[in-house]
Amino acid sequence: MNNFSVLAKKEFIQMVREFKVIWLPLVFILLGITQPVVSYYLPSILEALGGGQGITIDPSMAAQKGGEVLASTLGSQFDQLGVMIIIVSMMGVVQSDKANGMLAFILTRPVTVGSYISGKIISNYLFVACSVALGYLVSYLYVVFLFTSVDFADLILALLFYLLWILFIVSFTTMISTIFNSQGIIALISIVFLLGCRIIGLSPVIDNVNPASMSKYAMEVLILGTVNSQAIWGALAALALTAVTISVTNLWISKKKFNNE
Repeated sequence: MNNFSVLAKKEFIQMVREFKVIWLPLVFILLGITQPVVSYYLPSILEALGGGQGITIDPSMAAQKGGEVLASTLGSQFDQLGVMIIIVSMMGVVQSDKANGMLAFILTRPVTVGSYISGKIISNYLFVACSVALGYLVSYLYVVFLFTSVDFADLILALLFYLLWILFIVSFTTMISTIFNSQGIIALISIVFLLGCRIIGLSPVIDNVNPASMSKYAMEVLILGTVNSQAIWGALAALALTAVTISVTNLWISKKKFNNE
């Protein structure tokens, strides 16, 4: 068994010990259920709470298409509360190893920095991606049941676009967890930066290299059924920025900055 396999197995064991394998998928399942259920029953809820007085309910709300509701699951649920939960679940991914001396211990063994980082990022990404995909598929089932069906090809393509955004979130949070010691600072910087990336539309140039644009492209696929012509460039930019964050993480650990903190 090579170093990567051993380190990846260690990560999965740690996830089991922290019960992350239970609560993170459950959180995304709940987020996935929330949007279609609330969208479907919102007129009834408003009418019940307001007694119908002073409230005007747009009748077109009940005619939402399945793709629109599924897109709002990505944009309203996963991209806000979901992103914050991913960050909180990962803010100690390297910081805890630095704090308890495990990082220094691992690197005294015949383990390369690249194996350590790849074990961290790949194992956490696979787990987070599976959790997001599970919540997304549950949301899809509710959308089909309560609204209209969504084209299967659009469903898969939108998920693939969105998982590129998730890959950047995982690599960026890992980088910040490597550089800083305080979990509060790690969470604050990651949340502010990644949620700030969600401000799309200020400049076409920035949007083309903004990894959060992958979320926008995923929603466009679900709503319009077409792929934005800039999506390929956006995907390449997201992969390039992910590579940059991994390189910074590698460089920071290779220079043993963690020993000076």
